[in-house]
Amino acid sequence: MYNKMILAAAWVLAAGAAQAGDAEAGKTVFEQRCRACHMMQAADGTLVQKGGKTGPNLYGVIGRVAGSEDGYRYKASIVAAGEKGLVWDEASFTTYVQDPSAFLQDYLGDAGARSGMTFKLKKGMEDVFAYLASVSE
Repeated sequence: MYNKMILAAAWVLAAGAAQAGDAEAGKTVFEQRCRACHMMQAADGTLVQKGGKTGPNLYGVIGRVAGSEDGYRYKASIVAAGEKGLVWDEASFTTYVQDPSAFLQDYLGDAGARSGMTFKLKKGMEDVFAYLASVSE
């Protein structure tokens, strides 16, 4: 029993350390993987990161209610998740980008839920989160 408690504590500490992302590494991942669909533009029009417009503007996404960026037409499932209370924090963001539709299916309890984001980011998600957090207001 004691060994299991020590292992559990070690796992929690390791998981916490692993979640601390590197913003510079995240910028590189964003430029290689994310900007094909996403850009970052501040409310005043300042372009923080040039990119595509297939996906919503990711400037200020951290702390934002899911599916709520003005001027972007989201799929119904992501809007429903936002209405249910989904706000982008490290845990939700890093889980979502690994498998967006599976995340929404689990979050909404709806096997038919689908995300407009078909790309799955399998590594570097903590770094991308750190980068997005570093450029948000």
